[in-house]
Amino acid sequence: MELRALIGKRLLLVPSVAAVIHDHAGNLLLQEKASGEGWSLPAGAIEPGETPQEAIIREVMEETGLAVTPTDILGVFGGKDFRYTYPNGDPVECVVTLFKCRVLEDRGAWTDTETRSLGYFSRDAMPPLALPYPVSALFS
Repeated sequence: MELRALIGKRLLLVPSVAAVIHDHAGNLLLQEKASGEGWSLPAGAIEPGETPQEAIIREVMEETGLAVTPTDILGVFGGKDFRYTYPNGDPVECVVTLFKCRVLEDRGAWTDTETRSLGYFSRDAMPPLALPYPVSALFS
């Protein structure tokens, strides 16, 4: 918010993380955004002083209630295809480190107001995502 007050509606480059989490059947966990933005991976911005690994653990806990450990980096994505405009009109271009994560514990509920619902989806039944991650990275 402080940064937006300074730069207004200019495009902001945002270092981000996203999680690939599968259930035992190989289905992918997706988060439906409460703001009406549709479906996405559990994801978010890296906060100042935070490592990407710390960020993905925090974001997944906040958005899903799952305690995870990152096991692999599946790729780093960015550029024009990863530009996004939030419903309030703030444009960002994300540089996303995509982590494969293993669930350690289900704490039962998310604490983030960004989440409307969660669901596991097969490759063939997956809804469109807000950002164009390659399906091959999501189901490797």
